[in-house]
Amino acid sequence: MKKIGVFFGTGFEEIEALTVVDICRRCGLEVEMVSIMGTPTVTGSHNITVEMDKMFEEADFSEYDMVVLPGGGLGTQNLEAHAGLMGQVDAFYAAGKYIAAICAAPSIFGHRGFLKGRKACCYPSFESHLEGARVTAGPVEISDHVVTSRGMGTAVDFALAIAGIFCGAEKAEEMAESIVYSKAK
Repeated sequence: MKKIGVFFGTGFEEIEALTVVDICRRCGLEVEMVSIMGTPTVTGSHNITVEMDKMFEEADFSEYDMVVLPGGGLGTQNLEAHAGLMGQVDAFYAAGKYIAAICAAPSIFGHRGFLKGRKACCYPSFESHLEGARVTAGPVEISDHVVTSRGMGTAVDFALAIAGIFCGAEKAEEMAESIVYSKAK
């Protein structure tokens, strides 16, 4: 079974993080919610506190097939300031393992030079941080092993794209139908 680590810092965007956890678990993927804050609960940008599955120090990155970074302005700052997490993100990128980020968090990939020559998207006010990317307004961009998305309004697209990577497009379409989701036209 494929395994995904979703990393939570104080100020994370709740819908972006939890939509990935929910949809991927519904698809049968193993998903761990991991605190980078040194506490077993993390509070999001709208004062919703979530109990984590693991602390960063307990996470076994060798088990993960993907690392997911939710957005939120403060949440993104906390993720990027965590040296241990950034070391793992760098290692995943270098190894060609999947990394994914939504909203403000793709700026981390831009700052690390991961987006040069790639299509990428993020929250509109963070587009200048996507250094070297071909910035799009698409809801999700998948460029090899790098996945980016724009924000809360694209969280379902983002989660379904991640599910599609590991479960196949047909399973992702079945999931979209089962949650009564249809793309805007």
